[in-house]
Formats: sequence, C-alpha cells, structure tokens
Amino acid sequence: MPTVSVGRDLLFQALGRTYTQDEFDELCFEFGIELDDVTTEKAIIRKEKHLKEEDETGGDEEIIYKIDVPANRYDLLCLEGLVQSLRIFCGVDSVPNYKLAGISKESMLKMHVKPETSLIRPYVVCAVLRGITFDEARYNSFIDLQDKLHQNICRRRTLVAIGTHDLDTVDGPFTYEALPPSEIEFKPLKQVETFRADKLMEFYKSDLKLKKFLHIIEDSPVFPVIYDRNRTVLSLPPIINGAHSAISLKTKNVFIECTATDLTKAKIVLNTMVTMFSVYCERKFEVEPVEVTYSDGKSYICPELSPYDMKVSLSYINRIAGVSLEANKVAGLLNKMQLHVEQSVSEDNECTFIVSVPPTRSDVLHACDVAEDVAIAYGFNKIPKQILASLKPLPLNQFSDLIRTEIALCGYTEVLTWILCSYKENFPMLNRKDDKSTAVIIGNPRSADFEVVRSSLMAGILKTAAHNKDHPKPIKIFEVGDVTVLDELKDVGASNHRQLAALYCGATSGFELIHGLVDRIMEVTGTSFVLAGNNTGYCIELSDEPEFLSGRQANIIYKGKRIGTFGIVHPQVLENFDIPDPCSFVELNIESLL
Repeated sequence: MPTVSVGRDLLFQALGRTYTQDEFDELCFEFGIELDDVTTEKAIIRKEKHLKEEDETGGDEEIIYKIDVPANRYDLLCLEGLVQSLRIFCGVDSVPNYKLAGISKESMLKMHVKPETSLIRPYVVCAVLRGITFDEARYNSFIDLQDKLHQNICRRRTLVAIGTHDLDTVDGPFTYEALPPSEIEFKPLKQVETFRADKLMEFYKSDLKLKKFLHIIEDSPVFPVIYDRNRTVLSLPPIINGAHSAISLKTKNVFIECTATDLTKAKIVLNTMVTMFSVYCERKFEVEPVEVTYSDGKSYICPELSPYDMKVSLSYINRIAGVSLEANKVAGLLNKMQLHVEQSVSEDNECTFIVSVPPTRSDVLHACDVAEDVAIAYGFNKIPKQILASLKPLPLNQFSDLIRTEIALCGYTEVLTWILCSYKENFPMLNRKDDKSTAVIIGNPRSADFEVVRSSLMAGILKTAAHNKDHPKPIKIFEVGDVTVLDELKDVGASNHRQLAALYCGATSGFELIHGLVDRIMEVTGTSFVLAGNNTGYCIELSDEPEFLSGRQANIIYKGKRIGTFGIVHPQVLENFDIPDPCSFVELNIESLL
C-alpha cells in the first residue's frame, strides 16, 4: 500500500478540527485507511542517514503522520485528496461538482500530435488550471503528487509521464512530436546550459533520480518532445521538463500534459491532478479543457470530468456486503464515499440505484466496488459474521493438514522453505543431473538464489538443517508443500505436485528411523504393507538415486506405482550443504494417497 506523509497540524487545519492520535487512528480505520506511523521530520532524516538520537540533523520537530492508503485510490495520494475525502465522509462537505470551463472549441488551447509519436509514446492528454494560487505547502504537495503517481499507476513513467508548465511563459498551440535525439536541443530543468537530447542521456546516467528512467527511450531512434508555437521545448517525456516553462510559487496558470503508452491510465492521471488542485483555482473545481488533434483528423477534448452512471440493485449490495439495509441508509453511506445516488424501481419492483461515479473515483469499475464502499462506510466490524455453508476445504488441503498433524505427533517440526531455489541447489549439490525435462527454469532471475522452481523439497530441507546444525540433536523436521515439474499436457507447460519430505539428522540417524516414519504414514492413511507385485497396498524396493547412499535407500511403491524414495543421504550431498551429521530422508507424493 502506498504511504502518504502529511504534517499533522496542516492536516487538522484543513479538516477544520483537531483530533487526538487515537481519535484520528479510529477515523482512518472507519474510512478504510491506516495511520501507519507518527514521526517527525528530524526523525525521518536521522533514519535516512542512519544517525543516532544525539546527532545533529536538519529539519524541524513538526509531527508527521504516515498514512497507508489503498493502491487504487489515487485521489488519496496527497493532502488535498485525503482532506476532501475525510470531510465528505464526516458529513462536513458535499461531493464537489467538477466542471470544464465554458469556452468555445475555437478558443481552446490545441495540442497537435505528429504521426511519428506512434513509434514510441502515441498518446497525450492535457488540461489547464487557471488562476491557481500556490503557497509553499501547496506547491510541495503538487510536486509530491506527481512523484506518487509516477511510482504508482504510471509504473515509473513507463506507462504515463506527467509534465507541468507555467502557461504564461509559453505560447500555444503546442505540438507533440518524435524526432531523432540529435535534432532536439534545449535547457533542461535545474540546468544552466543547453543540451542536445542524446548528450543529455549521457549526462543523466550519473543522476541518482533520473537515471532509472533513461532506459524507457534511450535506445529508440526517436525521442518524444513537446514544443510550443515558438519551438520552445516544454518537455522531453518521460525524462525531464524544460527550464523555460518551470513552475514556481508565483505561477498562476498551469499547463499539464501527460504523455503515455496507455490512454486510459493517462486520462486517470490527468483527472487526478486537475481535480485535486482545482480547489486552489480562482474558480473552484473548474478546469480549462484542451483539444488534442491527430494528423489523421481524429481529435478529442480532455479532461473528461463528467461522472459516469452505474446501475446497482439494493439486493446485490446487501448480498455482497453481508448486511440487510434499507435503501435510504445505503444511499447515505454511498454519499459518504463520494458516490451520488438516485433511487429507482425496476420493472420487477426491485429497488435499484443509479450511482454517479465522480472523476476522482477511478477505482470504482464494477457493482462490487459500490458494495465494498457501502461495507466500508457501514463499518466492517458491524457486519455480522457468517460461515458459508458451501465453504469447505479442498480434499488435498484437508488431507495435507491431517498428514501434518500425524507427523508432528511423531516428534517432527514443520518448516516452510522457498519455492524458488538456485540451479546449483536443485541439481549439482544433490548429485543430480538436469535432464532438461523436469525443472522449470526462471527466464530472468533477480538473483542466483532464485533460478529454478523447486522440483524436490530436499534442497530446502537440507538448507534448513545446515542453518541449524548447532542446535541440539537430533534435528527432526518435515515439510508438506508443492513442487513444480514440466508437463507438456498442461496449458502452461508445467504442473504442481503436493509432496511430503522429512529429515532425521543426528549421530544415530539410520535407515530404520526414516523407514519407521514411512510405515506410520502408510498406517494412518489405511494402506497395508504387501509383497512386491501385489497392487493393493504398498511395498519397498531397492533404488539407485544419486542423492542417497548406495544400498541404503529404497523406492516406495504404492499400488504398483513409485511415489517416493527414502534412505541415508549421501555423504557428498551432506558435505555440499555443510552438514556434519548423518541424515536420513524421505520424500513422497501425497496426492497419490488420496
């Protein structure tokens, strides 16, 4: 969940009242967010620089609230959105009516999109905030919201990049183009000299903040760029804005452009920016539209601030939320969550709501989202608990739990190990050879520790024993978990198998100890021991697996099919995992026993 840091005093001032920490924590809980931490600016600096309490730091002692918000509530990523939502939730304010400025199409600013942009970032949406008033706190919040959106819905600027400009320093109409980097030259933000775009890429490779975005366009034959009428560069998305149009505390008219590879997300980002900060405009909640035109004649006006309607029945809301509420109560709860509703009656006399979803609530996509908002506003703690009659565990999971209980009663401790492991652990360290038809190999592993999806539980069990080799002996551990093997019969090319593995590690570890555990497992599953060739029960036969000591290992044959192997772990394998004591081990497929 994203975390939003806001000054407590500024927050309470905007909310119109003060709260104790417990009161505000309770308000957050009721609204569906969480007060994660209470700190100060000095404490944050100390933590970032790894300083001690007595060390001198900058910053002040203002109380900072760190609030966790849902990842899809982009309107809560800034102080303005938090305050507006909480005031509406508490009944202090009504839902704002966002609107476009009433200007003719001929008077609108234009953004002309060149066809070459389709090679790299084909979409752009724009808007203007007229008569905005910034102070230091508002300005910082404006910049911080852009950063939060870039990290969240914009996916580190790969899907959408936001550019904000002082409209009074540039002249429309604007053009969005894609040109070879050698043809683009401008002075970037916070720089004093002019750079050519290809040279700028080299310059920013040493910049801690911007270097992580260079890969998005640096290998492209053309770079996206936005010009005004005088060929002044506004921005080189998604890297940097031009210094000429930089906004400041004195800026009164802000031009916002969002270039993107995903038009839907670009519209959400633009709506979030303009709705959150139109509150500071001379005409509150009014946004000036911009017309975007393409060379093929297609055009659209943005932003789109009209609410969209959704039809949801009262019975559906009550069923999904697990409550039984009257229509007027549900309508009041939805109003608290910024959703305006109108009641109607369908042809079959069922109560239905026409829910108007404002541009700030891009997370409401389906009727179930409306039901969720009702549940939040009503209070999850007030919803009566129910046990669904149809809710039953899967037979395999139920059987796995029973097996776990029985092995624990035999004195073994359960462990949970990683599903991913290194290639070396899955094969060479177990004396096994890769036949290229068993293990699922990770295509682009993040580290050498996670290269393969485990095809056996053995490596994880042995690593656990190795990390605990100084513990009192014997070490008796087990795991019930899934392994993955290649399977051409499956759509995804692989299948999971539920396995049981157990290890006995100690000076007295022997074949008979692990054999006894195998017999106990078979006994509790109702499987009798039979002679070889009899397919009604289980038997054991000599095996020759490289991870076990020769002559001290056996296959488990269940109804004529091999389901596992047990024996004394090979000394070379123990040495590979740095385990000094002898170990006996069993691994078998428990799905076969169902």
